[in-house]
Amino acid sequence: MEQQRQGKFNRDRRGQFPPKPKDEFDSMVLDLARVTRVTKGGKQMRFRAVVVVGNRKGKIGLGVAKGPDVAIAVEKSTRLAKKNLIAVPMFQETIPHEVVAKYGPARVLLRPQAKGRGLVAGGQVRVICNLTGIKNVSSKLLSRSRNKLNIARATIAALRQLKTKA
Repeated sequence: MEQQRQGKFNRDRRGQFPPKPKDEFDSMVLDLARVTRVTKGGKQMRFRAVVVVGNRKGKIGLGVAKGPDVAIAVEKSTRLAKKNLIAVPMFQETIPHEVVAKYGPARVLLRPQAKGRGLVAGGQVRVICNLTGIKNVSSKLLSRSRNKLNIARATIAALRQLKTKA
């Protein structure tokens, strides 16, 4: 009877939804841009959100989505980032070997560092490495690209290339 009264939604007796469980992933908005599409009727405004999620234990994901509102765009891109998770091999809080990756014009170099050296990276590379759980790494942007989305995608491509030490 109680099940029948609740309907297809998972509500309690008072009609309230139960609290959502704490998520294991931390998320960070890397970029928020207002984009327009020009049509015959005028300009149509939307928002593009670039969100990265990670559990600080070797899993990282990047999501990009657009929406009519900032909150909707961020929510959609967070959901996409959780779908596109990758596992990053780590070796004593650093990466196993040096790697260079390219996405569009953006090129990123990641180098392993000794324990205690810290995270020597800036901007999007620093946020992504931090959310992955990499504590000692050095990075360099080898291109003149300043596009946040391309730099983030190049960093994810670099982390995807990593192989474990045999």
